[in-house]
Amino acid sequence: MDNAYFEAMEAKIPRGRIRTRFAPSPTGYMHVGNLRTALYTWLIARNGGGTFILRIEDTDQGRLVEGATDVIYRTMAECGLTHDEGPDVGGPVAPYIQSERRDTYGRYARLLVERGHAYYCFCEKTESEEDAGEWDRAADPCRALSPEEAQARVDAGEPYVIRQRIPAAGTTTFRDAIFGDITVENAALDDQVLLKRDGLPTYNFANVIDDHLMGITHVVRGSEYLSSAPKYNLLYEGFGWDVPTYVHCSPVMRDQHNKMSKRHGDPSYEDLKAQGYLTEAILNYVALLGWSPRGEQAEREVFSLAELAEVFDIAGISKSPAIFDIEKLTHFNALYLRAMTPEAFHAAAEPYIRQAVRNPALDTRAIAALLQARCERLTEIPEKVDFFEALPAYEKDLFTNKKSKTNDEVARSMLEAAIPALEELGSWDQESIHACLTDLAARLEVKNATLMWPVRIAAAGRAVTPGGAVEICLILGREECLRRLGLGLEKLTV
Repeated sequence: MDNAYFEAMEAKIPRGRIRTRFAPSPTGYMHVGNLRTALYTWLIARNGGGTFILRIEDTDQGRLVEGATDVIYRTMAECGLTHDEGPDVGGPVAPYIQSERRDTYGRYARLLVERGHAYYCFCEKTESEEDAGEWDRAADPCRALSPEEAQARVDAGEPYVIRQRIPAAGTTTFRDAIFGDITVENAALDDQVLLKRDGLPTYNFANVIDDHLMGITHVVRGSEYLSSAPKYNLLYEGFGWDVPTYVHCSPVMRDQHNKMSKRHGDPSYEDLKAQGYLTEAILNYVALLGWSPRGEQAEREVFSLAELAEVFDIAGISKSPAIFDIEKLTHFNALYLRAMTPEAFHAAAEPYIRQAVRNPALDTRAIAALLQARCERLTEIPEKVDFFEALPAYEKDLFTNKKSKTNDEVARSMLEAAIPALEELGSWDQESIHACLTDLAARLEVKNATLMWPVRIAAAGRAVTPGGAVEICLILGREECLRRLGLGLEKLTV
């Protein structure tokens, strides 16, 4: 083999600081587990003052989904998980798309054959058979071929794969930052395919090569890969490379027994956004799915992304699976909505308000001010405010309220007094409307609620509304407000 090539590749590897990578496959949406992996990987890099890399793993060409790479870029950008190196920004160890590194994998696979840690296999056994546990190392005659005979068959153009040569005896110990030392019998490991017949690497082989050549110091992945980890160790040992720190995270579960799955309708990041959850709330909640802060921050739950980067440490990651609780996420979302500035909340809420309130004369800022303390998800907004656009049909039973001490007769008398009082107002502003109605209640010798309840019901046609009678009357405007109050009075006099 040409050692100059390998020496040049080694010379390019950045060293001396933490380097992490998020390496998704463009096979569809960004599910919650993927987002958590991206977040933890980013946080480890940022907490340690290191480098965060985005790498696209597209070697499984049969599973690629058109547009999925765009979803990855868009999600990472929306979440603020900026990468220092990647396909779109370049870097010292480019390219960062696996299909563009094809020649590299072939060279390293052949180097491993030369070193005796891999071999050419000409059998017809399929990868699916191995995945099903049907692999029998002893039955593979290619493992016993001499290097000369194997090379002759390669030179003759015979199709082949390159398999890892797992030691027949002994054990392999793998260390994980979360689960500690894990030892397996080598006899339990299969001679996995490293290089497929089409010349593309398998996922497991490409990961090891790329992680080493990109100088990755910490590898974050799901705990389902723990069983493959000893084979990674043997690959590193075969090349004579240092093993990175591995961080295997337990799965995110839908319930005690089932992992989250798109097949079962579990939401992706984009689904959660479409359901009215803020990116900041999603990230905060996802960070706590299997990780908890320690020390002075142990009881704290609400963190910005920058604050997470300051306090995140690997030791806080749990071995136990995390259960995704949509109600807990909704709680986080409500906290974030209420903490926004009025301007920021209006900007987020306005598209949802306009879904239901199309009249340009109605002030979306005033409507947003009513919603901010009463909204848990942005998608709740249209149904909360559609009465501003058009008075809904309602029964006069709504005018009866025990707490406000109203019934049909009381409500009728309240509206009969409120309509002329509001008609005579010189200025239609919140202070004037409030003063008008509270002064009227005092003259009528009733509590404010006894007057405000029928006014609000007539103005909104709803028992539950964001905001009270004064705010709703103000937003509707004098003409529409008085029209609706008149309709309410008619309903009560029939």
